[in-house]
Amino acid sequence: MAVLALDIGGTKLAAGVVEDDGAVRAFAVAPSAAARGPQDTLARLFALGRRAIEQAGPGTPVDAVGIGCGGPLDPRRGVLVAPAHLPGWHDVPVVAMAQEAFGLPAAIENDATAAAAGEHRWGRGAGVRHLVYLTISTGVGGGIVADGRLYRGAAANGGELGHVTVDRDGRPCRTCGRRGCLEAYASGTAIAERATEALAAAAPGGPPSALAAIPQPTAADVAAAARDGDPLAVAVWDETCAALACGLTSLVNVLEPELVVLGGGVTRAGEQLLAPVRERVAADAMGPAAAAVRIERSAFDDRVGVMGAAAIAPHAG
Repeated sequence: MAVLALDIGGTKLAAGVVEDDGAVRAFAVAPSAAARGPQDTLARLFALGRRAIEQAGPGTPVDAVGIGCGGPLDPRRGVLVAPAHLPGWHDVPVVAMAQEAFGLPAAIENDATAAAAGEHRWGRGAGVRHLVYLTISTGVGGGIVADGRLYRGAAANGGELGHVTVDRDGRPCRTCGRRGCLEAYASGTAIAERATEALAAAAPGGPPSALAAIPQPTAADVAAAARDGDPLAVAVWDETCAALACGLTSLVNVLEPELVVLGGGVTRAGEQLLAPVRERVAADAMGPAAAAVRIERSAFDDRVGVMGAAAIAPHAG
């Protein structure tokens, strides 16, 4: 059997049909255009899901729907409470809407928590008992598998690892309002913002930066310029790696996982990001925790949201 997996992102929607063994039989994406509101966006998401089911064909029967979305949400009621990346979406009964649209049982989970479940079931974490997952994208989200079980917390929104503090007097976090969150330094949004701020603050007559020729540099632009040795980009990238390593060191010390998996668009930089982070965590974490942990990039790339949603679908356990 298979499940329909739906991922609701701030910039894109994704749908896939995933079999019990993790094989992806269909995959489709579309822009979110979430500002149109939940009714319009979810109608397009469900249409994308129907397209994925058609692509998978009649030989892949679908028996449940799994949905991943950023929080806050209430998986027990199946409601999006007020997702930070979907302004204006309040108390949306997305599970009931999906059940009506497809005539199948459905469930929802925080997208990064779901991604941790997907990595644990089919990805890098298969066979691992203790796992931490971080998605480093527009924001920074996280999920935890402790002693082989998905950790959700008392209000089912636990695992907000992007809000680990890396500098108590640091940059304001746009999501939670506090200062110095990991998300305020390591997310793709924060990397781009810090590069723009660094360009504005650069001394006149100083060494030129290739980023100055880009109207709105992205995290990918910063990574590329840093690889080319651009001093301003190198400084921004080094600060990113230091902040991420600081946050991970705290998580490794507290949770002592066997494996940390990093996913999301920023991790496309590969070893440019992972190598310095591994080195810093190995040097700074407490001895037993540092010796126990591996840090790897997600196996799923752009499909991690769909794989996570599949892992938390009702029959998936």
